[in-house]
Amino acid sequence: MPAVTSGKALVTGANGFLATWIIRKLLERGFSVRGTVRSESKIAPLKQVFADFGDKFEVVVVEDITKKGAFDEAVKGVDLIQHPASPVHMNAIEPDEQIVPAVNGTVGVLESALAYGTSVKRVVYTSSCGAVRGVETTTPRRYSEADWNEASVADVRARGRAAGQLSKYQASKVLAERAAWDFVEKHKGSIGWDLVACCPPWIFGPTLQPVKEPEQMNDSMRIWFQATIKGTDDSGIPQEKEFFTKFGMTWIDVRDAAEALIVAGEKEQAAGERIIISNGPWKGQDLLNAARKYYPQVPVGDETYHPATATHLTTFDTSKADRLLGVKYRTLEDSTRDIIEQFKGKGWI
Repeated sequence: MPAVTSGKALVTGANGFLATWIIRKLLERGFSVRGTVRSESKIAPLKQVFADFGDKFEVVVVEDITKKGAFDEAVKGVDLIQHPASPVHMNAIEPDEQIVPAVNGTVGVLESALAYGTSVKRVVYTSSCGAVRGVETTTPRRYSEADWNEASVADVRARGRAAGQLSKYQASKVLAERAAWDFVEKHKGSIGWDLVACCPPWIFGPTLQPVKEPEQMNDSMRIWFQATIKGTDDSGIPQEKEFFTKFGMTWIDVRDAAEALIVAGEKEQAAGERIIISNGPWKGQDLLNAARKYYPQVPVGDETYHPATATHLTTFDTSKADRLLGVKYRTLEDSTRDIIEQFKGKGWI
């Protein structure tokens, strides 16, 4: 299928943290963009964010992405579909609160694209590194696109609502991505487009979302703010020396994730690929050290801690992304600086 470098794009969950950056980058490339939101009340604030692009940006309401035919009208006349919409929160009681909208929303977009997306050439689905690896890891391991997080799915099926919040979220991403690939395989003789799935890890960076308070940010940035700026337990991350000296994670700046997703739509050779888009590992102490350069009042993890001892239990093979997408990633310090400067500009710190 040819690359999609111009035309009209549909972006689901358009008021989301990642989605807003996808929209901005698409508009800057000259695309027209149609974004979906769940209610009329979200339209005006989002339109204001992209006011400089005038009628190149439109917003439509899709109240319930789990309903059959929810995206039928939205897919008409678009060349590219970017589907980042999926519930991302850590307060689900029943697993289906995460799983049903993730799976049904993803399949629903594809069903609508099959039936009414006559000009669609590519669908780019935002999966997650949580669909690749599970929370059960206790020894260091390097993962690739061949890996699937079977452990979280098994945990949710065995324990139901008693399963951990991370397991519930990760299971939703595994099941949604698998449902997407199954759909493409089932309908490969009749679809006129191809699918790319990109798997990012923890995403943080400056926000374009029209929010007035830091507590209204998406979960990853709310946790970033509370853990780094406030040093409170509200983040769900333990504010202890051991965490910052012994625990490592993987990350990507939201602007780089959006860029990778768009390039995944532009590159012909990305067709049919599952691609891990991860900047690489980071340590809690590294983040705090970077933040303290621009906000000396950071209340936890002083510089006497030794981040070199941190253990990265999970790393990812990103050679496929390097080969197919070639996106250059920001450094942790650059990303942290931009976040701090935005917080200052908004009067949040």
